[in-house]
Amino acid sequence: MVEQDSSPATTPAAGLRNRHIAMIALGGVIGAGLFVGSGAAIAATGPAVLLAFLVVGALVILVMRMLGEMVVASPGRGSFVEYIRMSCGDRAGFTAGWLYWFFWVVVLGSEAIAGALVIEDWIKLPVWVLAIGLIIALKLINFAAPRVFGECEFWLSLVKVVSIIAFILMAGLYVLHLFGPGTTPVQNFLGHGGFFPHGFVAVLSIIPTILFTMMGSEIATVAAAESSEPGKNVARVTRSIGTRVTLFYLVSVAMILLVVPWTSIVPGKSPFVSAMDAMGIPGAGLVMRIVVLSAIISCLNSSMYITSRILTELAASGDAPPSLARESTTDAPRLAIVVSSVAGTVVAFSSILAPDTIFAFLLSCSGGVILVVYSMIVAAYIKAREAAQKAGEADDYNLPFFPYCNYVALIAVVLVFVAMLLNPAERMTAVASIGTSVVCYGLASFRTGRRASSAAL
Repeated sequence: MVEQDSSPATTPAAGLRNRHIAMIALGGVIGAGLFVGSGAAIAATGPAVLLAFLVVGALVILVMRMLGEMVVASPGRGSFVEYIRMSCGDRAGFTAGWLYWFFWVVVLGSEAIAGALVIEDWIKLPVWVLAIGLIIALKLINFAAPRVFGECEFWLSLVKVVSIIAFILMAGLYVLHLFGPGTTPVQNFLGHGGFFPHGFVAVLSIIPTILFTMMGSEIATVAAAESSEPGKNVARVTRSIGTRVTLFYLVSVAMILLVVPWTSIVPGKSPFVSAMDAMGIPGAGLVMRIVVLSAIISCLNSSMYITSRILTELAASGDAPPSLARESTTDAPRLAIVVSSVAGTVVAFSSILAPDTIFAFLLSCSGGVILVVYSMIVAAYIKAREAAQKAGEADDYNLPFFPYCNYVALIAVVLVFVAMLLNPAERMTAVASIGTSVVCYGLASFRTGRRASSAAL
């Protein structure tokens, strides 16, 4: 029996435009993980990393397609959390909402430190001071009207998108010997151990890392709630965002592999810088530092936005203090923004004061919960479509090969957890994430039980 929630989702005053939502969705996915973190993935798997990106991209496209169809079938409910609540009940809504908030709070604190480390070379202040400064600056932006956030995120995301397109074009010209000292693309790509230099197992082991890098498209469902046409905007974005992101990742990484041998990529150093240096582009390091900083600030901006809106939605559903649902005259949930920024600051300080204990524990607990949330989206789609079919109202659901492709997506999530458990470096993250999810669901069950008891009195 599916629990149903009767509380309507809140709909803030429209403030975001179509271009804002499209860039917010892209900005949530394209970050420092691509510009810097992809180096570790390339070094670990070689050219076969493209296969891992393709598999993860297919999963993201599938999940976003499911989410888009649920929104079209039942528009105006709010973020994806409310669609999980609609199909799977209050416990699932509570669990998905708080897990998602926790994940992005840890991202917020982590990105604040990452941004401070980049700025430290230019502004000689302690890292913790710079991190707090970044959080305060982004908090003030989010205090303004939603359109101000959208405009900032639009331009920050545009920097990333333009940078990737420019890199792809330059690399393409370089590979075709139209400029630069010249290279041997086929030799670079396959001449150092073939396509699988470390075997197929290496591809499986790197998928969790890539999966975390490519997540974030679902932010569009939250942002669209603050636009004039939420249903249409979400449907439009979810149809295209997964494909766009996958192409950006696949093509840019493929170009890197054609420009330089994968064996020259050093984990921790941007592979884009290595490729641009090989092409003879002056100031490659400075250019990429600016792009990475814009990516970090964009991620911080999105983190502040998404955590505050999820808190507001949880409060409106009775899963968080009601005061968090209040909005200011600018339509911004300022109390929720303050609470999220304080939580992010605590995470940032833990990375400085206790990097190997508290911060490592927080990273482990949050690392895999996004997988749990994705699996809940898939489960919600299955339940929603089955209910629509029974009611004869399934015209808006047209994902092919239902329900088999949905079960494939769920199996893929399980296999990612299995791969994490088999990898000593990821094992603690898998265990801690599963434990966090179980505890959160336990709290949801306790809260639901108390509500039922109160209603019976």
